[in-house]
Amino acid sequence: MSPRAGTMRLACMFSSILLFGAAGLLLFISLQDPTELAPHPAPGEPLHSDFPPGSSQDGPFKAATERVTRDLSSRAPRGLSLRMSQDPQAQLNVGARLRPRQRRRRLLIKKMPAAAALPANSSARTLVRPAPGALDGRWASLRETQRERKRVMREACAKYRASSSRRAVTPRHVSRIFVEDRHRVLYCEVPKAGCSNWKRVLMVLAGLASSTADIQHDAVHYGSALKRLDTFDRQGILHRLSTYTKMLFVREPFERLVSAFRDKFEHPNSYYHPVFGKAILARYRANASREALRTGSGVRFPEFVQYLLDVHRPVGMDIHWDHVSRLCSPCLIDYDFVGKFESMEDDANFFLSLIHAPRNLTFPRFKDRHSEEARTTARITHQYFAQLSTLQRQRTYDFYYMDYLMFNYSKPFADLY
Repeated sequence: MSPRAGTMRLACMFSSILLFGAAGLLLFISLQDPTELAPHPAPGEPLHSDFPPGSSQDGPFKAATERVTRDLSSRAPRGLSLRMSQDPQAQLNVGARLRPRQRRRRLLIKKMPAAAALPANSSARTLVRPAPGALDGRWASLRETQRERKRVMREACAKYRASSSRRAVTPRHVSRIFVEDRHRVLYCEVPKAGCSNWKRVLMVLAGLASSTADIQHDAVHYGSALKRLDTFDRQGILHRLSTYTKMLFVREPFERLVSAFRDKFEHPNSYYHPVFGKAILARYRANASREALRTGSGVRFPEFVQYLLDVHRPVGMDIHWDHVSRLCSPCLIDYDFVGKFESMEDDANFFLSLIHAPRNLTFPRFKDRHSEEARTTARITHQYFAQLSTLQRQRTYDFYYMDYLMFNYSKPFADLY
């Protein structure tokens, strides 16, 4: 063999080795789990968009989002630190073209700590002290309480409602949310958890009244002074969800249920008696009197619970005893503040400080209706539930289980499991 032929053969062998090596490397990369190649967010941080800014996924909301981002530092309340999501279109429009992203997000959620999986429409706000020097021990405790409540809520959502964070926000999801534009507040109404007085506070914040004491019950519930979020167009909904402070107040579920029953069925009511009372008595009371069937008055608590637990209810659900998880969609909407009826005064005044409400505005203490009657307490609640069988109490607890779990309420009876 000539020296030239030997050199050519060595060159061919070397080229073949390089080609096989490159092919093997490409095969190895293609077989890797994309979640192992992607950087994992730290616990509590949102997932970033898989699409670069300016791509087709930004859609018609790109310009509006850029304007919001530029304005945040000057318009946001001083007590809140805001970080904008980079992909707001995904909040309201999850279509077929997002399916590859959804699959990748699903893989990421499985691999990350539960607390890191934020709802798709999160405004990713972090509560900080209201003003320099104001963070005393009490304020620090309230701030830590907020962090813990949000952590528990997010973990429950990640465990039991993982698919919710990838759903699109629709007008139905925000139909219970009231808007106050001057202080950039969104409030989700939970009936029997201080909602009447909270709407009074929002009306004062909006400049519609000078004092909460001046606002009558009918003006609160039947007037049109406060706008609901679902009355805005899609861009208006998106803008407010991304930049306003979103809050809700909750209550111990059994206590809230008894409060609703006492209010609607133990006092004259021109709506709940004929609509709900007549149907409940006709279905669940044996040998009901003609007068009871005519008026719908006199429903007993065990009969009401029978209606509540019946999958074939003779009349539909009502917001006064519906689940908070259905009313406010907390697994889909990332609330910045979660207050509790049981600690209303502290939570409400802390929230008003955070949004820099006028100093003379405090949460009203007066009882909105039946003021001569004692408020529903844990003791009164136990008296009503003592009328039920053990099985009925268990089934009622199961009915409200997600509310107990998400808002970290203890089991109200020792025999519940």
